[in-house]
Amino acid sequence: MCNLLDVRTNDKVGRYANVSQDVRAGESVLHELPFAIGPKLDSPLCCLGCYTYLEEATLCETCRWPVCGADCSQKTWHKDYECRIFADSKISFNPDAEPGPQLECIPILRALLEKERNPGRWEAEVTPMVDHNKLRMANEKLWEAEGTNIVNFLRERCRLADRFSEDLIRRICGIFEVNAFEVVSTNPMAVSVRGLYPKGGIPSHSCVSNTTYSILPDNYMMVMRATVDLKKGSEILCTYTTILDPTMIRRWYLKRAKYFDCDCARCKDPKELGTHLSSIKCPACDNGLILSSDPLDKSAEWKCDHCDKTLPGETVQRLYFAIRTDLSQLEELEIGPIKLEMTEKVLRKYRSSLHPRHGFNLALMHSLVDLYGKVDGYTVDMLPDILLERKAEFAQNILDALDIVKPGMTRMRGRILFEQHVCYLMMARTQLQLRVVTLEKFKEQINKVIAMLEETARILEVEPEGSADRMMAQSARGSIAELQASLDNMTELPE
Repeated sequence: MCNLLDVRTNDKVGRYANVSQDVRAGESVLHELPFAIGPKLDSPLCCLGCYTYLEEATLCETCRWPVCGADCSQKTWHKDYECRIFADSKISFNPDAEPGPQLECIPILRALLEKERNPGRWEAEVTPMVDHNKLRMANEKLWEAEGTNIVNFLRERCRLADRFSEDLIRRICGIFEVNAFEVVSTNPMAVSVRGLYPKGGIPSHSCVSNTTYSILPDNYMMVMRATVDLKKGSEILCTYTTILDPTMIRRWYLKRAKYFDCDCARCKDPKELGTHLSSIKCPACDNGLILSSDPLDKSAEWKCDHCDKTLPGETVQRLYFAIRTDLSQLEELEIGPIKLEMTEKVLRKYRSSLHPRHGFNLALMHSLVDLYGKVDGYTVDMLPDILLERKAEFAQNILDALDIVKPGMTRMRGRILFEQHVCYLMMARTQLQLRVVTLEKFKEQINKVIAMLEETARILEVEPEGSADRMMAQSARGSIAELQASLDNMTELPE
């Protein structure tokens, strides 16, 4: 398996990794199977074989824990791990209780059992990982819930106290919380779970990363790829945060979930490398922007760059968390015209407060790029040019930010380009129908669309077979062939 990580250490971050040879954008730097995998905290009810969401519990005949059916009850991660333990201890899943607290133990139990089966990998790869338990135990509510749902459940109810100490179980809980990766299935009905990939956890975090990863559906192998060209000896960087979030929110998340303070170049810069993803409009003057005087201090004063207006850091925090609440409420809405219209409403609500390309605005634009053309009343054939232009402009705003904070071959870039190409294609066809464009200009517009589709395909065709992204790449390739054939046969404007 591919492993181009040259692992090193320093006093600041501990372990980190440089790439051991030149790598081109899109090429792999690491392939790794999970040490263990299983449901997230607060998981909905799901099959323990394939993680498909279940409306109601169907139980494994051997252990009486949730699976889709007989086939999934025989899948390795279930059959060879928790199934035997639960069957021997006669501990059944309770379909009448909340599923999340019951399923929390699954990845931890699987890791404990894998430690016994593969002590060499445990010692070499998992033992060096951090758990931050001294910091984690400060959250008394979560620490107590973990003790009840995982530690006591496994040691007492499952009768494993003679095999696994509380300290060991707590250590694995911490390692999972701090280091686990999200695993998203190609099955649209599956819930996302978490996997422990010890080598994948070595590269350092940066709010401007140079890698991305995918998970293969058959064996959950992680494929970590470079998103930009990397020279031998370049540090491999990944990101743990939502890339378009403003600095204050990213650093709050990293401190709360990963237990460290990020001080990367992006976090240090009040203008976020010129993207203005954190910038606020000044309420006291026309052209001023209010920027943090010290982005690494959440309480630092914010100052206008054109006048004397200032804001306390606490005021900005309250504003940001109020906006996050609005965005969270939008996420809960079903996809449809109401969600689209409410998203536009929230975008207008903060128009006078946030920089036009603030991270929160781009998040709203991202949602609108996905919704325009797909929901009732706003399907592609119904969109007037003014809304096609609006969607294309939103897409370009996102792409401009990605060029700086997440450059190169990323899924978000591929998806946004695909959505954007639809706008330019529809507008070009309208101009052709109205005969307000020359043949030369029309071909130029279509060649621009083809170039966008070429980039979409190049980015997304490396994604797992059967995934929505891979299918989007295939659709892009098909569209390229159709458009190229149409151009080759076009010698004059149609009557």
